[in-house]
Amino acid sequence: MAYEPPVAPAPPMTPPHGPEPVPLYGDEFAAHPHATYDLLRTYGALAPVEIAPGVNALLVTEYRAALDVLQNREGVWTKDSRGWEQTIAPDSPVYPMLADRPNPLHRDGEEHDRYRQVIADGFHKIEPHVMRRQVHELADNLIIRFGGAGTADLVEEYAAQLPLLLFNRLVGLPDESSSRLITALSGVMEASADAAAGAAAYDAFLAELTQTKKRNPGQDLTSWFLEHPRGLSDAEVAHQIALAIGAGYEPTAHLIGNALARMLSDDRYYRTLTNGSLTPADAIRDVFHNEPPLANYAWHYPKRDLLFHGTWLRAGQLVLISFAAANTQFGQVQPGSSGGGAHLSWSAGPHACPVPRHALLIATTAIERLTALLSDVHLAVPYAELEWRRGPFVRGLAHLPVAFTPLSASDATPWRPAG
Repeated sequence: MAYEPPVAPAPPMTPPHGPEPVPLYGDEFAAHPHATYDLLRTYGALAPVEIAPGVNALLVTEYRAALDVLQNREGVWTKDSRGWEQTIAPDSPVYPMLADRPNPLHRDGEEHDRYRQVIADGFHKIEPHVMRRQVHELADNLIIRFGGAGTADLVEEYAAQLPLLLFNRLVGLPDESSSRLITALSGVMEASADAAAGAAAYDAFLAELTQTKKRNPGQDLTSWFLEHPRGLSDAEVAHQIALAIGAGYEPTAHLIGNALARMLSDDRYYRTLTNGSLTPADAIRDVFHNEPPLANYAWHYPKRDLLFHGTWLRAGQLVLISFAAANTQFGQVQPGSSGGGAHLSWSAGPHACPVPRHALLIATTAIERLTALLSDVHLAVPYAELEWRRGPFVRGLAHLPVAFTPLSASDATPWRPAG
């Protein structure tokens, strides 16, 4: 049966009398996103934005409005992208992040529940102590590589490597396979010119993985997804693995990097890493409130024309949630404070992250391991000079240059495998 979109495709948004859409990409936005969010809030709960050249959307910047969309209590929103994606070119840099895939992020109702249960059940088979031991091992192996130099880029050499290596293992791949995913995933998440090529490489890689695990199953997410009683097809399994890696790797990598950057630039965390008043858990909460790795995403489309928090929306119009803007609507939350309330960085409602504890365990363990072994690590440049990745969706550092006292290979403690 031919696909029939749930809503009529809407043309690209061009408000006839409103303000010009504000770009969510480029150097200025990467360097000063909160200034952009302050500007957007002057338009109301929703504001017109441009997420790529010629691709417009409405961005929800207020907490209450974001929660109303995410919880979708009245059923006026859909996550189905198939109507909208007909309105933009497949080579648009944002297409791979928003185009339809048969996974729980793009489906509603029973279909959503079917996919979500497979993913949740698979992750729940992973014992926390086993994951923590793997993170310790990977952290030690990575620190071995740069520990003797006394300098490192903690994004390229640590934060971006550790979650990818871990997810390689979780889906049943050897460590050496990780290099094939780095370029593909980075291009897709950053909405760069390489996004289309990255998406194609990613899909091919996952199709190959699914067939390999079908022939040789093991104790891994891919095999568990294939064996799940919900009975997913091979192609559906590949799409769930794509989501698990994409949603788990890149945001977790930036959670580690962003939290380390905040710790290394704030004396409330430590003057040396052994005597600070705040902890890695405080840094992670700081990031979730003020600089969430997935800053603007959670697409939704109204099923009908409606007036929403003072803005008229057309059926099928692209609406994105700004977790970063919603969380900081009333100002940034100070690390270690009891104020600030809840954040939306795990999303909310039926499409909230089904396994947040895994990301927290990975990030907390990775930061604790690094700061335990490199107790005097410090930024090599001022915080204000750090370079951030460009793009509308992700808030993460391009580099995190640091210096520290070199570790000696003769010192057995840092190189001893974690028990």
